[in-house]
Amino acid sequence: MIRCMSAIRPPLIGLTLDLDSGGEGKFSRYPYHALRENYLTAVSEAGGIPVCLGYDTKNINHIIQHLDGLIITGGDFDVDPQLYNEAPHPRTKPFPKRTTAERALLQHALHKDIPILGICGGMQLLAVEAGGSLIQHLDPALGHEQPNPRHEVGHPISVLPNTYLSKIVQSSQMSVNSSHHQAVKNSGSARISALAPDGTIEAIELIEKRFAIGVQWHPEFTLDPGDRRLYTALIEAAAP
Repeated sequence: MIRCMSAIRPPLIGLTLDLDSGGEGKFSRYPYHALRENYLTAVSEAGGIPVCLGYDTKNINHIIQHLDGLIITGGDFDVDPQLYNEAPHPRTKPFPKRTTAERALLQHALHKDIPILGICGGMQLLAVEAGGSLIQHLDPALGHEQPNPRHEVGHPISVLPNTYLSKIVQSSQMSVNSSHHQAVKNSGSARISALAPDGTIEAIELIEKRFAIGVQWHPEFTLDPGDRRLYTALIEAAAP
């Protein structure tokens, strides 16, 4: 009996995780990984299969071999400024264990040229990997750590013309949330593709790769139509 094969499976999208030390009154007394649910839901709703990734640096090559795409997520930490040859600002909070794992994943993904989406801190790591540098602490008066909830809009951004991002979101303007105290200062070899009204870099892209985009906001909250288009574009680019 001949059975019809199902359609090609949805792409597997790896997502990096945060790490908490645990303790009394927390989810666990012991260290645990964590990630907001909407990171995974955004991937699922776009047609992908989310896969959570720990900090296993020994088997990263094997891990990447099984992934069709990678999302470097955000978190309450900063990229170590030693990676762009600067001394740390007093407000900089490096997390070397996470950055080491994410950077290794990013490097392998870039080498394999699988689609990559960097979100918030993930965008900043992408910029550093492209030879850029970061503003280690933004003036709070600029308002990039919005006082209202993250599921609400923080400010508009301008999407620059003739960029991959502009083709994806199909608009020259977006309304985004904002939750960061650092920002990209120099994008290195990456092309700048969006700016906040105050000139803060809001998105970058590596033009030599088929899909390597970093955004400073959190598109998993899907506050703007362009957010869903961004996830859809990632899944389409990652289709096996």
